[in-house]
This record gives sequence, structure tokens and C-alpha cells, in this order.
Amino acid sequence: MTAHVDVLDLVSRLKAADEPFVLATVVRTVSVTAAKAGAKAIIRPDGRVEAGWIGGGCARGATLKAAREALADGRSRLISIQPEDLLDELGVKPGEQRAGVKFAKNMCPSQGTMDIFVEPMLPRPSLVVLGSSPVALALAGQARQLGFHVTLAAPFGEFAEMPEADRLVDGFGIGAPQSAQRFVVVSTQGKGDEAALRAALGIEAGYHGFVGSRRKMAALRQSLAGAGVAAEALDRVKAPAGLDIGAITPEEIALSILAEIVVVRRAGQRGEAPREPQGSSRKSG
Repeated sequence: MTAHVDVLDLVSRLKAADEPFVLATVVRTVSVTAAKAGAKAIIRPDGRVEAGWIGGGCARGATLKAAREALADGRSRLISIQPEDLLDELGVKPGEQRAGVKFAKNMCPSQGTMDIFVEPMLPRPSLVVLGSSPVALALAGQARQLGFHVTLAAPFGEFAEMPEADRLVDGFGIGAPQSAQRFVVVSTQGKGDEAALRAALGIEAGYHGFVGSRRKMAALRQSLAGAGVAAEALDRVKAPAGLDIGAITPEEIALSILAEIVVVRRAGQRGEAPREPQGSSRKSG
């Protein structure tokens, strides 16, 4: 642990590098505690306290457990570490949650109370768009406004002018994005459909979408299956991509796709089971 490191400065650097971590902040203390309100610490995914100070063993176990959970589901939480007699007075048990507060027992002789806010800082979700179509360009622009790290992959010669994206790839040789949350959309619309779809299926992601009709996807599926692509991988592709909102323009189609991605992305953070994209009656491409 490096308590001398400026915590807020390190927060800025880690966020800029898209590295996951937890910021733990002591928001209230009662009686004798090692750390006082306002104390902060940065906790890495491996449980290491990278910088700062929120107390010793009395708070460490419960805070690290909450940090692991926060990184897993992306949700902040408030934990209250109290001596056993105070928990009894409240009628709660260690590990119980009430009114948004998770309670833990303070095992230290000081018998103080500490309330700690645990906030996960996760890398931006990654959207990989393959293609140079109007829908692909609309997707890249809208997704960046929603906080996605956008990779746009297509032969550069297809662009009249170079588009804006966090990462531009000449062709479809992408490699795996670093973000834990990855979403992939193929929007080639007749320009290298099969090569792009094959590249997309090589990326592990929570969502694979294809901008095109079911008929076109059926033909591509038959061709790729004949070339040895596993049926399970092909089954993951949502075609046509997007929710059925009656979209017509490229911008509207892009909006429908991003809405579907948001549904998939946020399901776990709302405490729901991950949702499989449902079929859509909208045709495109």
C-alpha cells in the first residue's frame, strides 16, 4: 500500500488508462476508529490497496469483499462496520443489507463504527464496429457520446474522409479489445460481409449484431458453416441488429442497435439475469 500517493491524482490516471479499480471513501465514523471521515483508498481487482488509507484489519476484510462485489456487478454500495452490540440493537446480522446499507461486524477492540462508500470505476465499455456504411459511421458517433470506447474497422480506402473513433483499424484484423465489456456490430452492408462477420465472431463479446436482413444472414451462415465456423458462434449473432423501433434512416438504425446493447449491458447492473437479444421484425440491408 502506498499511502503517500495522491489518491485523486491516481484516480485520474487510472481512469485515463481505462483500468478497473474501486474508490473506497470513509463517509462517517463513530467512537474510536483508525481512519476518519474523508479518508480514501484505491483498491485494485486483485484486492491490493494501491493508495490511500481506510483503516486496518477492522475495516479491511469487509471493504475488500465489497470491492470485489462492486467490480463484479458495477454497482456502488455503502457498508457499515459496527461492533456486535450495535448490530444487535439494530436487529441486523453481519452480511445483512437494509435500506441500501450492507452491515459488517467490527472485530477490533476499539469497537468503533465506520461507514464506507465503495464505488467501482470500470473501463469504458468497448464497441467494435466493422464496416464503412452510413450505419457504421452513425454507430461510431452515437456510441462515443454514450461513453463507449469505439473501434471502427474497415478498409481505409472505403472512407471519403477519415471518421472519428477512439481506434481506427485498416481492414478487419482487430484483435481483442481490452475492456471487460465488449459489443460487436457488423455493418458492412455488402462490402466484405463474410470477412467482417468471421472477424467479429473471433471476438468474445456480450453482443454480436449484424446489420442486414435475416435472408442475408441465413446465406452468410450457410457459407461460414461450410467453412468450418461453429454453429454455436453463429447462433450468437443478432440479425437484424437492433430493437424494432420502426427505424429507417442510418441514424435511427444506429439508435435501435445502441438501445439493444444498453439493454444487454445494464441487465446485470439492475440485478437481472443477462438478457439475450430478441428477434426483430425490422429489415435492413
